[in-house]
Amino acid sequence: MSSITRIVWTTVCLAWIALSASAEDSKDYNPLRIDPGAGKFETRDLTFTYGRSDREIPILAYLPNGDAKAPIVIFSHGLGGSRHGSAYLGKHWASRGYAAIFIQHPGSDSTVMEDVPLLKKRAALTKAANLKNTIHRFEDIPALIDQLEKWNQEDGHLFENRLDASKVGMSGHSYGAVTTQGVSGQQARLIKDKYREKRIQAALPMSPSPPRRGSPEEAFRSVSIPWLLMTGTEDGSPISDTYPSDRRKVFPALPSGNHYELTLWKAEHSAFTERRLPGDRLKRNPNHHKAILALSTAFWDAFLRQDTAARDWLDGEQARSVLEPKDSWLTK
Repeated sequence: MSSITRIVWTTVCLAWIALSASAEDSKDYNPLRIDPGAGKFETRDLTFTYGRSDREIPILAYLPNGDAKAPIVIFSHGLGGSRHGSAYLGKHWASRGYAAIFIQHPGSDSTVMEDVPLLKKRAALTKAANLKNTIHRFEDIPALIDQLEKWNQEDGHLFENRLDASKVGMSGHSYGAVTTQGVSGQQARLIKDKYREKRIQAALPMSPSPPRRGSPEEAFRSVSIPWLLMTGTEDGSPISDTYPSDRRKVFPALPSGNHYELTLWKAEHSAFTERRLPGDRLKRNPNHHKAILALSTAFWDAFLRQDTAARDWLDGEQARSVLEPKDSWLTK
């Protein structure tokens, strides 16, 4: 055998071994598994202020125990929600080693419905979904990341040396998805990408929305980080004229490369939360939360931790193993 032949043969063998190892790692990967001895975390309510008006922001932190620095995942609640909602996400992400930081946005949170008569609650929510509060939400996110970086370096603080601020993911539901989109790449005609937060490396909008003005292509063609969109076939809006078909206009408008869309069969807007919403008609499906947890965790593992087994799982047939037959899973 000539030296050139040996080199070629060795290269082929090494490539085959690498591919086999990757396939085996992907086969063993399980985003729902919580390893024995791991998965412990603590929760803590904190507040911080920022800006000239000292805007006060409450957060709920799900913080993993241990010495390893945790990647950060920020979650933004929907209209009328709070930092205490969607706890199933925070608990699982923290059990998998992420610092899940659930932010509460004053002006569009649960306080807008306090002391409001039942028949006027919908009007109060609609009024709170305004441009001022949307911009506040966009500004809350970089302020939060700044604060987390400060706490991470503060002697004696709960967060001291416990966060990996170089790995930040962003997620949110409904109005929180609008927030997520606005800080992770969506453009508007007048402000362009003014509110894009460049420290965010991956984004996961749940119940996404197309722009109210302009085309989806114009709004989303410049998204440069991985996005995972999650919606349902019955995912309309409880207070606006947004229809399930509107939510599925976002994915086709994204450029090719590291983007995903999950559409859960017979999932209403509330499927991504832990409680039913007024107007719900369908029985909740427990497999929806299983799919949401599995795919979201694999997404964070793949694009925050650069875990190749997670990426292979996400891009391969294994991702469909957590779905039901009529659920849709798209990649591009």
